[in-house]
Formats: sequence, C-alpha cells, structure tokens
Amino acid sequence: MADPARDGNRLQPNPNEKLTKIFDSENESEALVVKGLLDSAGIDSDLTSASMIQDMFPGLGGMIILVRQEDADEARRVISEYRRSSPDDDETAEFEITAEPPPKR
Repeated sequence: MADPARDGNRLQPNPNEKLTKIFDSENESEALVVKGLLDSAGIDSDLTSASMIQDMFPGLGGMIILVRQEDADEARRVISEYRRSSPDDDETAEFEITAEPPPKR
C-alpha cells in the first residue's frame, strides 16, 4: 500500500506527528525555494499559509515550513549552509575589458 504522505512524489509529514516550525517568510517564492531545498535533502516538509494557523503562531503572516521534530536540527543546518554558500543576489557577470573595440567602418 502506498504511503499517503508520499503520493505523487510529494514529501509531506503526517499531520498527526509532532511538527516544528523551522522557517517562515512573507515571500511565498522564498518559502518555495527553501521547501525545494529541504525536499532535495530528503527532509519531509509541509509548506503552509500562516494565515491558516493563526491560533498556533499569532501575528505571523506569509508562509511557514514545518518539519518533523526529529528532522528540525538537520533542516535548520541545511538552510543555514545554503545561506552561507549562496551568492549575492547580483546575477550579472563582471569582466574586465582589455582591448578597445574595433573602429567602425
């Protein structure tokens, strides 16, 4: 029998397990990137709209990522390692021009 938490290649913790918030962001795209990072590291996670769980985390908006309690330390390590290794947001290449362009004819 297929594991319902893994159907459709989605990794998601069972909601009956003890889950821990390891990441929150006002920016949904940032939360999706982090979820993908955790998925690629083999850590099951659940991306949830914070507005849906205001009783658990009052005053929080945007998106949150929950993981199993036993995976929380590893998930935080993966996120921290990614933040240390990620380049600046500047996606432009820098190069030095060493010659004059050819004259126009």
